[in-house]
Amino acid sequence: MNVEFINPFLVSLINVISTMATMDLKPGKPQLKNHDLAKGDVSGLIGMVGPKTRGSLSITFEQSLILEIMNKMLGEKPNIINDEVTDLVGEITNMVTGGAKNLLSEKGYDFDMATPAVVSGKNHTISHKARGKKIMMPFTHEHGNAFIEICFEDAK
Repeated sequence: MNVEFINPFLVSLINVISTMATMDLKPGKPQLKNHDLAKGDVSGLIGMVGPKTRGSLSITFEQSLILEIMNKMLGEKPNIINDEVTDLVGEITNMVTGGAKNLLSEKGYDFDMATPAVVSGKNHTISHKARGKKIMMPFTHEHGNAFIEICFEDAK
């Protein structure tokens, strides 16, 4: 998978959380992922299709981290992942993908984005629609972890 294609999503997540929640996520080491089990408690998943590629992106948050992000962004801190939290995860997924789309369009990549789906619960799964390799990038913060998964295949 092309690093030139992955980095805009990582940069965009860091920018969105830094700008909207004034929190700094620290990127970890990327790794291949060969299963569908999510590493956190709530995930946003969005599909992307373009003339040169198709794929999907997921952003998964541990409960403690997404509740703190919600507190910083909206001044609300529920005790559990509720409808407002899942709405926020969907919106963050949209913002991250939109930011990456802008960065990628400057490099000649163009794609359309679907509406994000949000899944929550312990041991939930993420089903990427593309048949490419899944790259997972962990991010750490004192309030918990987040994970981006990117899965792309070249269009035929």
